[in-house]
Amino acid sequence: MDERQSSDFSADNEATPDEATSEILSVGEGQDANPNDRDPSCDPDFADGMSMEEAIAALKATETELASMREAFLRARAETENARRQAKEEIEKSRKFAVERFASDLLGVKDALELALSTQNASFEQLREGVQLTLKQLNSAFEKARIVETDPTGQPFDPHLHQAVQMVEGDAPANTVVSVFQKGYLISERVLRPAMVTVSSGGKK
Repeated sequence: MDERQSSDFSADNEATPDEATSEILSVGEGQDANPNDRDPSCDPDFADGMSMEEAIAALKATETELASMREAFLRARAETENARRQAKEEIEKSRKFAVERFASDLLGVKDALELALSTQNASFEQLREGVQLTLKQLNSAFEKARIVETDPTGQPFDPHLHQAVQMVEGDAPANTVVSVFQKGYLISERVLRPAMVTVSSGGKK
């Protein structure tokens, strides 16, 4: 094809501006616009049929409710912390009061012992009576502090309550406490001091 024919072919196929515009419009009519460019309020499924204004109002209401719930949560947490702190303080006060009360009861025992030592020319019977009264005061202080004396003679040996210092042969069944070297004590049902005991190893061989 010569240069003149090529030039004629281009001229015949070149679209005029009006034809190009018509072609673009015809192509656009057969294609959907970008979904992201649509106005969401025009979508029939948008927010269950709510308008944009109604959706914004619902969002603000939700934000307000969430803020209220957060405030209630923070208030409840603060109240819980305060209750825990107050309970801890009450426990500490109870412990301190219990120690102070027990110490106060022991002061009377100390006074009685000092009085007995300061008494001149006291007879044996007078000293004995003084010691008995002092022991009575001490037992009263122990009772108030929930300190209980234990004497496990004849009972089965319990490693949680007793400390075996000797095993002996005898008529008692094996692992039976046959004698007590030192009494044990419980405080509020907990072991304050285990009893030191002699335990039977069973019948004589």
